[in-house]
Amino acid sequence: MLNFTDQYDIVLPALESKCAEFHYLQYDTVTPEELWQYCIKKKWKKKNIGEMRLHEMVNEIMEMTASEFVAFHQIEGLRGANFFSEGNLAELEQLLRPTPKKPTSI
Repeated sequence: MLNFTDQYDIVLPALESKCAEFHYLQYDTVTPEELWQYCIKKKWKKKNIGEMRLHEMVNEIMEMTASEFVAFHQIEGLRGANFFSEGNLAELEQLLRPTPKKPTSI
């Protein structure tokens, strides 16, 4: 994956500002790097980041909402989760096992 480190260094003050805003809203674990990855993977997915103007990048960073970022972060977490790994297999079998029916008395 491309990092775009030159662009990152240029917009870092905007990312840090947005990060401080999210911390104020009690999203204390958000980092500028995570916000940058969100921009690359989601907001600018179909754009040529190397040709974006500085004001476009800063504007989109500053318009970002916490709910957008959190939703993206949750989806990314689910994509990376392997629900069929060895550790989760027992739990999955327990969930999918039918419950035995109790005999009914007449």
